[in-house]
Amino acid sequence: MTTYEMVRTKAEAAHRAAGELAVTSTVIKNKALLAMADALEAGAAEILAANAKDMEAGRANNMKESMLDRLALSQVRINAMAEGLRQVAQLEDPVGNVLDGRRLPNGLTVTKVRVPLGVIGIIYEARPNVTADAIGLCVKSGNAVILKGGSEALQSNIVIAGILTQAAEAAGIPAGAIQFVDSSDRQAVTDLIKMNGLVDVVIPRGGAGLIQAVVQNATVPVIETGIGVCHTYVDAGADYDMARAIAINAKVQRPAVCNAMETLLVHEDAAAEFLPQMLTEYFAAGVTIIGCGKTQAFDKRIRAATEADWATEYGDLRLSVKIVSGLEEALAHIAKYGTKHSECIVTSDYNHARTFQQRVDAAAVYVNASTRFTDGFEFGFGAEIGISTQKLHARGPMALPELTSSKYLISGDGQIRG
Repeated sequence: MTTYEMVRTKAEAAHRAAGELAVTSTVIKNKALLAMADALEAGAAEILAANAKDMEAGRANNMKESMLDRLALSQVRINAMAEGLRQVAQLEDPVGNVLDGRRLPNGLTVTKVRVPLGVIGIIYEARPNVTADAIGLCVKSGNAVILKGGSEALQSNIVIAGILTQAAEAAGIPAGAIQFVDSSDRQAVTDLIKMNGLVDVVIPRGGAGLIQAVVQNATVPVIETGIGVCHTYVDAGADYDMARAIAINAKVQRPAVCNAMETLLVHEDAAAEFLPQMLTEYFAAGVTIIGCGKTQAFDKRIRAATEADWATEYGDLRLSVKIVSGLEEALAHIAKYGTKHSECIVTSDYNHARTFQQRVDAAAVYVNASTRFTDGFEFGFGAEIGISTQKLHARGPMALPELTSSKYLISGDGQIRG
């Protein structure tokens, strides 16, 4: 069987199952999610053994530390995946929710309701937790799913997908609704994103290269999840202790993820008081600082920033720092180099906070809080498919409502149009 034939067979199976899953009861879906969570924890040893093989191969192939961090699983991370499934089970089922309704002058009743998208193809890199998150959210929202993970996480994903599929089908989810492409052939991605008529939408989740390759080559509709060149702007007169805590968390807590800060902007009137201790904390945490000329004057270890640096998602312990003249320059910098993901201002000025939130064009805009909170689990959604940085069809953490479309139900008693 060729790669195309394999992908098409999975897409056809998912397409057949999608109609049945769309009308599967909330009770059965929730039962399946809880069974899947239990199965994940019960299968932890098998998952960790598979993950160890992926990690060994990653190290042998000189995988970046940031990618290894995304790839690595532990008992804690498996438990978090299971907890995410349990949270999704507790959330309201979006399918069938009434969005609007009216009675027309001619007596027709028109009701707008949520319905599943159908078959969702999800293409992602070295994040085995995405396998659990995606399956859980698609099951709850009534969508069949075809997963194509990166080759670097293949062994982990095969085991996780197998465990979850078996538990879901045993609990009543239609056979074929969960598909995993267990091939490392890149041709599988090319084939999946062109399965018009069988796949309703594709969601890429990963680095800029993967996302752009899907966006530029897909014939199936794409929901773009973006990279995160996220900024924190420290305003003059901010609470500098709070600002330092936020700036450390945003960069250091988990630098490999898309909501980590990549550029710190500092008001020139705050620099003398704020930056020396901030830089000391960053250097102690192993952060490499890349800065503008004014920032370099604070420490000879700071490398000069290039134009490319301002636009780079490092995904590791590197940080760009720029001293700006004020809010307007900060806004202009973010507008030029930001990726519309997550942006933060630390300020004690209410008007500056309001201006920042109104004028910054991003999926999540923070005042006095770390960008690391842009996450479906943290927002109370249980999990997420990804962070959409586009404006159609969804924006921000994509959870259950974002995995639905709508249709109109019209009822009458014999009306005809004149």
